[in-house]
Amino acid sequence: MLALGIGLIVVLVSIDQISKLLIIKHMTIGQEIPFIKNVLSITSHRNTGAAWGILGDHTFLLTIVSIVALGFMGYMMKDFNLRTNRWYSISMIMLIAGALGNLIDRVFRQEVVDFLKFEFINFPIFNFADTLLTIGVIIFLIDYILIKK
Repeated sequence: MLALGIGLIVVLVSIDQISKLLIIKHMTIGQEIPFIKNVLSITSHRNTGAAWGILGDHTFLLTIVSIVALGFMGYMMKDFNLRTNRWYSISMIMLIAGALGNLIDRVFRQEVVDFLKFEFINFPIFNFADTLLTIGVIIFLIDYILIKK
């Protein structure tokens, strides 16, 4: 079962990195392409900080924090079991994949490539890894608060 989890992490990180490479190769920074009218656009953006640009230009610190967080999540994988601990395991897959996706950007690009922009709300531009992190946290909290109770 752990092999399946690792395989899913590899697939999700690959999707994240391929999507970012496509943005880098085919768009200039600031370029915007409508995807779903008035809902979602593809907008090439770079972020040297964390969510909402927090700690901008502190890539080294964010890299260290990401490595420590990944180490902690690696330890949390001791409870990984898709059969008996499904939602927890799914959340760990998403959290690790999301953290790895953005860590790869910070290590190799010194910035994170963002490209998904909601048009109907004032919200920061984000990427696939950010989506994995957000959904992973939500699933983890639901599992912890509601299911494990």
